[in-house]
Amino acid sequence: MRIADRWKDYELIDASDGERLERWGDILLIRPDPQIIWQTPRRHPLWKQANARYHRSSSGGGQWERLRPMPEVWQISYGRLRFHLKPMGFKHTGLFPEQAVNWDRMAELIRREAGRRPVDRPVRVLNLFGYTGGATLACVEAGAHVTHVDASRGMVAWGRENVSLSGLAERPMRWLVDDCGKFVQRELRRGNTYDALLMDPPSYGRGPGGEVWKLEEQIYPLLTQCAGLLSRRPLFFLVNSYTTGLSPSVMKYMLSVLLPKERGGVVSADEIGLPVKESGEVLPCGATALWEAKDAGRPRPSERIG
Repeated sequence: MRIADRWKDYELIDASDGERLERWGDILLIRPDPQIIWQTPRRHPLWKQANARYHRSSSGGGQWERLRPMPEVWQISYGRLRFHLKPMGFKHTGLFPEQAVNWDRMAELIRREAGRRPVDRPVRVLNLFGYTGGATLACVEAGAHVTHVDASRGMVAWGRENVSLSGLAERPMRWLVDDCGKFVQRELRRGNTYDALLMDPPSYGRGPGGEVWKLEEQIYPLLTQCAGLLSRRPLFFLVNSYTTGLSPSVMKYMLSVLLPKERGGVVSADEIGLPVKESGEVLPCGATALWEAKDAGRPRPSERIG
């Protein structure tokens, strides 16, 4: 398992009986998590000091219960990146902290590659289902030109806020409100390519025109089309999943088939997770499959200087 353990402003304090106790900056939240099936004693005193708790409804959805005073919107940082947070529907806050382990890896690959390129030829990254822009910020801060696509106008606007907070508004990037599948098809017709591609598709959702998205039915056709957008010497292709039926092994198999060995890359896949302070264990929080060039970011013999 790959663990997002470099946070300072976020902490998973404890996990028991279907709930997480988390610190987001100075705000304590209790949120449901159905995979937490163990019922360990809740000895940590902060369980009784939470600012808010999300209660799921038996009919679907749910609502937040405010327990202590807290702001409607607040900020946290990850390194040089800053993010606005707020309680949202279906327990969310606008950020998935476990994804920081992927931000770090992508930023590392981009920095290595950018170091050997002319400044006028940055690494071109396509971020599909970009949400509020955590991965976009990480890639832009590392030196990439990012095209960020999401079907939600509100999420794209939120991402732009995070860019400004992080002092990255002048960096090269595009923010598009669009159906990701249709955008990919148009890019294929235009002949556009990208050096790196990442996506975090939802298990179920709807596009701007009411289009229905079901991950198990549409992920492989989408991945097939996305493979056609990769440049001649791509850097990486990363796919996230929070869908139980889409295991790391299945995701690895798909990328291995779509990006054959002739590409000269390697595919890895694993769960990603967050350390639990109280128990010392790690809570699994989804899966990631990553194809990366075998020499990703490292100078090739013909390109070494000196």
